[in-house]
Amino acid sequence: MGAMIGDRSTSDVVARLRTPDGRDEWIYCHSHILIKKSKYFADRLSDSWPTCQILDSRNCVEVHCQEHDFDHHITVLRFFYLSNGCSVTDMCPGVTNTLGILQVAVNLGCPEIITTCVDYLEASPWEEAEEEEILKIIPGMGLLAEPILGRLQPVNQTTIVKIFLSAIMFATSALPPTVVDLKTSAQEQIEYMLTEDDDAPLLTADEDIKPKVRQSFKGLLSRFNNTVKSACDTGEMHKFQSFLVDMSWACQILAKLELLKDFVENWVDASENIVKVIDQISQSQHEDTLETKIKVIEITSKVLEAIGYGTVILPTVKRLQMVKTWLPFVRILKPLVESLATDENDCSVVKIDGEIWQSLESAFVSIILALPSGEQAEILSEWLANKHVRYPDLTEAFEVWCYRSKVANRRLADITSSNGMIKML
Repeated sequence: MGAMIGDRSTSDVVARLRTPDGRDEWIYCHSHILIKKSKYFADRLSDSWPTCQILDSRNCVEVHCQEHDFDHHITVLRFFYLSNGCSVTDMCPGVTNTLGILQVAVNLGCPEIITTCVDYLEASPWEEAEEEEILKIIPGMGLLAEPILGRLQPVNQTTIVKIFLSAIMFATSALPPTVVDLKTSAQEQIEYMLTEDDDAPLLTADEDIKPKVRQSFKGLLSRFNNTVKSACDTGEMHKFQSFLVDMSWACQILAKLELLKDFVENWVDASENIVKVIDQISQSQHEDTLETKIKVIEITSKVLEAIGYGTVILPTVKRLQMVKTWLPFVRILKPLVESLATDENDCSVVKIDGEIWQSLESAFVSIILALPSGEQAEILSEWLANKHVRYPDLTEAFEVWCYRSKVANRRLADITSSNGMIKML
């Protein structure tokens, strides 16, 4: 029968565990096992140790530890006595305890236990709190513990781009309803990869990535157009409403990648049909009518911003079309949302970010002021005669139009030369 820890009759050395708080425990051990398993004990029990000649010093080795790792020291001593056939899971009782055992094993110089703990931690799943603890402890342990951090190491850019493009392709594909939750998850992770929060985005779009992203989104935009046209013809709304979620996400992602042009042009071309579909939903008194309108206007606000502030350049006819299509829509929607904002118990039932209304108003003003003055006059005349004159408030556009119109002849008098060519101002 082999030696057993704590067997006083056969032991020839005591491992004395002591803490600053006064805890003191004697563990009866065997020197040949301690020397084999631990460099610390091997050094303390060697003839070269300075105190080896002092009476009883070789028979008692003190190990100073803290209260929080006292039990881990006892566990390490017990591990010295386990047979070689023990598995990793037999030796390592959970991630947190294994971390504590590993720290003791490193301090006592126990290579076999270190390897066992590293193998266990490298392969085990971690809770979030355990992962944070690992990040605090493992980096200071050197090369032996480095494999534990393998899953946390930065990934090379080529791999990041590969998985990003794969996720884009999946999230923009025509997928069956059974995998809608997987698509949503992919969309969320794509957005996370591109978001700058406490950390920098995982990647930024370059000229190699952008064409591939555009190609993936073309299919999504095309399917949306077909869905809008179909909804106009058949009155089938469910697919249209589902698509709005994808379009809202697409707008955010393409804005982050500075690829909004295709999206904006597509939304502009579809706008008249989108409004028709919304009107059909309203007439059928569909229960999700207001939510659908709000989702549509949230997307439209981003499109109008891109047009109004020159992010996407469109010809006059397209910009004028957007004003004439969406100005009546928002001036009716805003009071409707406000009137239904709370129920009789003053509980919010409809929510829309107040900044969206301000953003829409500012975008309309910018777009109108970039139109030919005659088109501006037509829009402003209609606005002044409309009962919804309070929103959008086009006062700024009216003031600028009045100023430009009044001084136009004087400002332009010297621009045109006698041969009709434009001279420098």
